Amino acid sequence: MIHLNFLVSITLFLAFFSNPSRVYGNAEVEALMELKSSLDPENKFLSSWTKDGEPCSGSFEGVACNEHHKVANISLQGKGLSGKLSSAVAELRCLSGLYLHYNNLSGEIPRELSNLTELTDLYLNVNNLSGDIPSQIGKMASLQVLQLCCNQLSGKIPTEMGLLKKLSVVALQYNKLTGEIPPSLGNLGILKRLDLSFNTLSGKIPTTLGTIQSLQVLDLKNNSLSGFVPPGLRRLNEGFHAENNPSLCGVGFAKLRACTSFDNYNMDVGVFGPSGSNGNATDGPTQNPESANFHSTCNRAHCARSTRFSLAAVVAVVIAVTISMIAIVFLIIIRYRRQKQKIGNHCDPSDGRLSIDQAKEFRSKSASPLVSLEYCNGWDPLGDGLKGIGLSQEYLNNKKFNMEDIESATQYFSDVNLLGKSKFSAVYKGVLRDGSVVAIRSLNVTSCKSEEDEFLRGLNLLFSLRHENLVKLRGFCCSRSRGECFLIYDFAPNGSLSRYLDLEEGSDGVLSWSKRVTIISGIAKGIQYLHSSEANRPAIVHQNISAEKVLIDQQFDPLISDSGLPKLLANDIVFSALKTSAAMGYLAPEYITTGRFTQKSDIYAFGVIVLQVLSGQLMLTNSMRTGAKSGSFEDFMDAKLKGEFSESAAAKLGQLALTCTHEVPEERPTVEEVIQELYRMTEP
Repeated sequence: MIHLNFLVSITLFLAFFSNPSRVYGNAEVEALMELKSSLDPENKFLSSWTKDGEPCSGSFEGVACNEHHKVANISLQGKGLSGKLSSAVAELRCLSGLYLHYNNLSGEIPRELSNLTELTDLYLNVNNLSGDIPSQIGKMASLQVLQLCCNQLSGKIPTEMGLLKKLSVVALQYNKLTGEIPPSLGNLGILKRLDLSFNTLSGKIPTTLGTIQSLQVLDLKNNSLSGFVPPGLRRLNEGFHAENNPSLCGVGFAKLRACTSFDNYNMDVGVFGPSGSNGNATDGPTQNPESANFHSTCNRAHCARSTRFSLAAVVAVVIAVTISMIAIVFLIIIRYRRQKQKIGNHCDPSDGRLSIDQAKEFRSKSASPLVSLEYCNGWDPLGDGLKGIGLSQEYLNNKKFNMEDIESATQYFSDVNLLGKSKFSAVYKGVLRDGSVVAIRSLNVTSCKSEEDEFLRGLNLLFSLRHENLVKLRGFCCSRSRGECFLIYDFAPNGSLSRYLDLEEGSDGVLSWSKRVTIISGIAKGIQYLHSSEANRPAIVHQNISAEKVLIDQQFDPLISDSGLPKLLANDIVFSALKTSAAMGYLAPEYITTGRFTQKSDIYAFGVIVLQVLSGQLMLTNSMRTGAKSGSFEDFMDAKLKGEFSESAAAKLGQLALTCTHEVPEERPTVEEVIQELYRMTEP
């Protein structure tokens, strides 16, 4: 019996220590449940997190694990969370990504976050967090991206942040931070982007920031900074922003006032504070070639005396210093122009983040995608693909958005902004920084043309389309690390034409007769524009016109969407989209035998839409066609109009729809003939 008990004890002992991941897994579940109760106290959004669940099974929303079965990623951005961030998150020691941005979290940032030594990405931006930035953050040695912008954080920027040598992005804008910029930030040797704008920071800009060779963007606007801008920051060109800092000056900065002798005098006598007041002795004006060395002027014996200057003597000194400053500044400008070097906007995606293949592999194993922001202007190869296709780099730069713009506009692709989704694409509503509302279509790179030149030609074609009845393409963004491309269009506030079909009796939104005629006429004009060639583009066949592809703007004018989109997409994606078109009756019958789209196939789809608009029905029947042919209005006209329509115009539109949907392509009219017929209908 003793031997049996001994064996049982040994077995239990071995079982306990032979499966440490199980024990650690239980600890992680406890930490997650505590985190859940803090983030989502009313259990509205994280109901999938249960104490008897398995976080690495995919059942915990927003939780992904690594190959060792440990929680590595929590992605809960834009989920409507309104609680606080619990210190329990620090128990998830293998966490590498924490994405809680675009929520409404309050409270302070837990000091215990410093225990997450493997964390690379910390996204707490666009919340309602308060308190200061913990100095313990300096212990998070793996941190690469720190996003804390758009909160209520106060206090000073901790000096310890300069210990985070792997940081590439620091975003602290739109907070209530005070004090001076720590010179220690100059130790961040691979920092690419530092945004401290819209705070209440004071003091001088540390000269150490000008020594960071990898720095591409430094945004300091809307603070209370003073003194001389370090000359090393001139190389940033448009990447340097310091507007709305009235006491800031420098030479060679387009949007900054030039320093004068009075700036030198004020800096020395303490109007803006004594030289080196931010703790960095190298930050004084003596280190700036733009500034005259006022100390050298005042090192004379008579300057050391405590006697008062006469008014005449003061005026004489000021005049002398002013003349000296003008001469020195003039010489500096000449020297600067000779030595000025052009700095490109190259953005290397291989900055220690995931490659495309790695990102895809991670997504396939994860419950949610890994966030990987890029702050470069676009897809790296674009610059090499411009030759011979009519696109200039300047033109593209004006059309490019970066991933920060896209994420900010869509609240990181929040579900509340999702307008529609298909197998290869998703469309989100977004608000740009200037307040304009847009629709953003995401395309997986695997769905696009594989040849870059071909893709760029298609992109050029889309940008060339400009007509009042086509949705306008405003810009694009391609992200190598995300493996996605984004098209930014103007937003149509009244949705698609399909939402005004199949309405129940008494429903709001029933289109009046005049609006229906306007919509039909506008669609025809849009098709006419596409079918006509111009100097900068060939004629285009839309291929997929439908009620879903016709959007309605504020004035209830129609806008044809997705014009030219097949020029960007891979062939198999284009073909797969035809199944829906065929099922809804938009696909011309000759396509089955020829496999080709022509202008007459667009006319066929237009004829179907005309019948849909007249009948108010999405699905057409033979009785509707028969009614249109015989002029029997009760069979093909929308009963919800209650007879309030022009019978003569309705009869002609019915005949036009039948002609456009003739089985023989040659029997269908051209779009010019359609326009002429529509014009005759509206003649007084």
